[in-house]
Amino acid sequence: MLRQLALLSLALVPGSLAQVSEGFENGWDQSAWPTYAPDCSQGGKVTLDTANAHSGKNSMRVDGGGGYCGHIFFGTSKVPTGDVYVRAWIKASKALTAAHVTFITMPDSAQGNKKHLRIGGQNSILMFNRESDDATLPDLSPQGVATSAALPTGSWQCFEYHLGPDGTIETWLNDKVITGLTSKPGTANPNAAQWQRSSIKPKVTAINFGWESYGGDTNTFWYDDIVVSSTRVGCA
Repeated sequence: MLRQLALLSLALVPGSLAQVSEGFENGWDQSAWPTYAPDCSQGGKVTLDTANAHSGKNSMRVDGGGGYCGHIFFGTSKVPTGDVYVRAWIKASKALTAAHVTFITMPDSAQGNKKHLRIGGQNSILMFNRESDDATLPDLSPQGVATSAALPTGSWQCFEYHLGPDGTIETWLNDKVITGLTSKPGTANPNAAQWQRSSIKPKVTAINFGWESYGGDTNTFWYDDIVVSSTRVGCA
């Protein structure tokens, strides 16, 4: 009931606040959620899964291949101006490893043409990666790794993040702040030295969910109950 009330209240706010709220219960609208595969695509697959869902009966399944050209995503270009909050329920079949991978990628005009702000993993933890200079948040030192979190496997996890127009990044896993994936102007973060060397303020033009591997890792991810908004939604 609480979740239904939260989704109802979200549906009633102006479109500028709640750009997207999608649980895929009416199927996969490929005009609203097209596939995305920059440069090449060999081996990855996106499907509507009618047997596995966080709520209802449907979710989106991504089978990601190994190597860069095994990447595949689906996503939306309905992104608010100003603050961007993204909430998705995610299920991964395999744990993140030492290898660098991405499961959310966002074209970022602040970095330049065909450059992306990416969310994924390395050293077995969640991280942000900026394509233009390959900076990571957090730093991948032992101290930085300790401030992030692993992504649990085999069950649905609530993943949420905030991109602010001033360059702020905030991240939550199951409503718990991930301190290593937090960067705010004027706020010291000893494990964000690499990230904060640049003055780039993300300006993303799409949110894409899927899989991209820069080594040989393969994985299957499910995505459900996705919200893109100008205000925080949370996991309720």
